Amino acid sequence: MVTQHKKLETLGFILVLLMVLLQGFYGIFAYIEPANFADIRGTALISESDQDWVKIYGSRTIFITSILAYLLYSRNFVILMWCALLGIVMPVSDALLAYNAEAATKVIIKHLATIIYLLLTYFVLRRINSQIKSKHQ
Repeated sequence: MVTQHKKLETLGFILVLLMVLLQGFYGIFAYIEPANFADIRGTALISESDQDWVKIYGSRTIFITSILAYLLYSRNFVILMWCALLGIVMPVSDALLAYNAEAATKVIIKHLATIIYLLLTYFVLRRINSQIKSKHQ
């Protein structure tokens, strides 16, 4: 029989895994197709020379994704919990940038949905950590 804790841990694992996979895709896509990536994120490039900045974003996103993947592999739910909460700064700034660039409403909503997703992930991981902590007391 699967325990309630195991189900919650599986949910937390899946939430973070989806985040890792999406960020990994974004990092690779930004590096390979910087102009198309910028359009999808809601901030079109003004000149061809701006593509280098998108590639820099892509390489850093791949780096962060690698760290998150390792933390997930090692089941470090405490640090992943804080990554989910503190990571909210990224979709907030993305939504503001997209709004200021007069991006389509659906692009801005996507960024706002990411905030909700990260909050959900944070609360699930917090619950997992509480259960683990109470188990060891």
